[in-house]
Amino acid sequence: MYITNIMKVGKMNKQRENNLKQKIIEEMTVNYSNSLEKNFNLAKQFIRITKDGKVDILFKDKLTGKYQIMLYLIGKLYAKEGGFTTTDEVGNKELMDELGIPKGSLLPWLKDLRDKNKIKRVKKGQYTYHSIPINLVEKTLKYVERELKKV
Repeated sequence: MYITNIMKVGKMNKQRENNLKQKIIEEMTVNYSNSLEKNFNLAKQFIRITKDGKVDILFKDKLTGKYQIMLYLIGKLYAKEGGFTTTDEVGNKELMDELGIPKGSLLPWLKDLRDKNKIKRVKKGQYTYHSIPINLVEKTLKYVERELKKV
């Protein structure tokens, strides 16, 4: 009888785990994998990609440095998806060269974006690279769209 009760309790716990797992899957799971495709038309209003995987930001003069960085990182996601580059991570030198932002401005902006969880930092040896989380693509693009309409 004691073993039977233990087996029943174990079975009930397993059912609860399965019910919780199902609820999580149905009610809490988010799929960001189609974020680039979903936001393609919005992104192409602000971003162009070169054949060597670099990113051109349109309306750069109307955007803050932080949003130029974020758009550049979004552009790298598209460049990787399009097969123009093997990575969506961008180093400080590329950001400085491609956006024309001096190091003295770039580094504090990157730190602020990291502190606010708007970008991720990846260390590879002595080098630091940055990327933008896929779940921030739509939010960032919509913000830029709103801001540019004000100008």
